[in-house]
Amino acid sequence: MELNNRYDFALVFDVQDGNPNGDPDAGNLPRVDAETGNGIVTDVCLKRKIRNYVSLTKNDEPPFEIYIKERAVLNNQNERAYTELNLNKNADSKEKSDNIDKARAWMCKNFYDIRAFGAVMSTGVNCGQVRGPIQFTFARSVEPVVTLEHSITRMAVTKAEDALKQGGDNRTMGRKFTIPYGLYVAHGFVSAPLAKQTGFSQDDLDLLWEALINMFEHDRSASRGFMNTRALIIFKHDSKMGNAQADELFDCISIKKIVEGPARSYKDYVLEVNEKNLPSGVALIRKK
Repeated sequence: MELNNRYDFALVFDVQDGNPNGDPDAGNLPRVDAETGNGIVTDVCLKRKIRNYVSLTKNDEPPFEIYIKERAVLNNQNERAYTELNLNKNADSKEKSDNIDKARAWMCKNFYDIRAFGAVMSTGVNCGQVRGPIQFTFARSVEPVVTLEHSITRMAVTKAEDALKQGGDNRTMGRKFTIPYGLYVAHGFVSAPLAKQTGFSQDDLDLLWEALINMFEHDRSASRGFMNTRALIIFKHDSKMGNAQADELFDCISIKKIVEGPARSYKDYVLEVNEKNLPSGVALIRKK
């Protein structure tokens, strides 16, 4: 079913004793705004978790294949479109343009993340470019976060000579970085006109909501600690182009700390949505 409404949404999630998104430029420390101390989780990190959830639940089969995945050779993926449609990769001018359009449509049809987030597929085998209808901001913590560094040890070694050098003491030292607790908010947007261009459907959107609620349940690791989706607040517009500006809608959401001292759980906050201030033509949907 075709999308006929614009959506804006806020995803609220938290982390306890973990690193929600390490920064490779800072030794994998949790990402932090250097000026304010607020924690950051990138849009790329969030979309990775959505891709992984869709891949798990749909077995990475068409029309829910994932284009951007570990060890994927993108030019080989592009090549599949030309092979399946029997297109000439070396065609000239008008035929070349038509072939790119056909290949782009085939890629959108088969890959969920291309339909949702878009992709640049013009390197090597040319399948064009797609601008996705789903966009995310960075997630930012409600309050500044504290990053902790922990020493860890390993009793085993990799090579026999290392054990001999250590004289029987096989401990090796390492570091783990965590945040004791952080509550994060990310904002997202769904464009109905762009969804029409990529073929992103109502079923695809329902799968997106499902992924946002459950993606942390299938992304557990010791390094990421305990992460959970706490709220998914969706603003549905009556029209494709929207009935209000996104910032006006997000201003209806407030999150307040209700304890003195540092927060250590979601129960230390109260989340409220002022439905009375919602503009005309916008409906509130709470998925969690």
